[in-house]
Amino acid sequence: MSDMTPEAQVLDQRTIDAVLVGDQAAWDVLVRRFEPLIWAAVRAYGLGPADTADAVQGAWLRLVENLHTIRDPGRIRAWLFTTARREASLLCRRNRGERLVADPVEPAGAGEHTPADPALAVLTADEGHRLWQAVETMHEPCRSLLRLMAAAPDAGVHQLAGRLGMPTGSYGPTRGRCLDRLRSMITVQETAP
Repeated sequence: MSDMTPEAQVLDQRTIDAVLVGDQAAWDVLVRRFEPLIWAAVRAYGLGPADTADAVQGAWLRLVENLHTIRDPGRIRAWLFTTARREASLLCRRNRGERLVADPVEPAGAGEHTPADPALAVLTADEGHRLWQAVETMHEPCRSLLRLMAAAPDAGVHQLAGRLGMPTGSYGPTRGRCLDRLRSMITVQETAP
């Protein structure tokens, strides 16, 4: 149960206006207030950890895209709850029809019940960790662009460009430059002694 009174749980318009103009402290208030609600709504769908995180990120992305259209700040809680459930439901429906395919490096005839190679799992995790370390060292807008691409892989160019505050026509070339820079950084890491 929350220690906050119902009045304290309701966001005021000043907080929303501050978020809309890019006030990080106001955004942090919003996240602290509603993040547990979003996670709870998504976890109820029984998704795996990666899909759960994707659905939560999707709900936050939808809020960023639509916050300017929300007229009653007191309704953000319900809006976020519903949006998080929709994001989770979408992932559930998408996953229902998926069929796992054997990894191409597995020997021919390997069954679906072959245990995963622990060494491969460690190498894959290490590779992902190094990738995100490289992203964190990049300058803006590359760092935000790559994070957003990972958080919202199904988002359209218009949505991503809008979230980043750039013209739609600039998004593709900027993404290409950022990915080239990231490739160069990873290549340098791989060739370093």
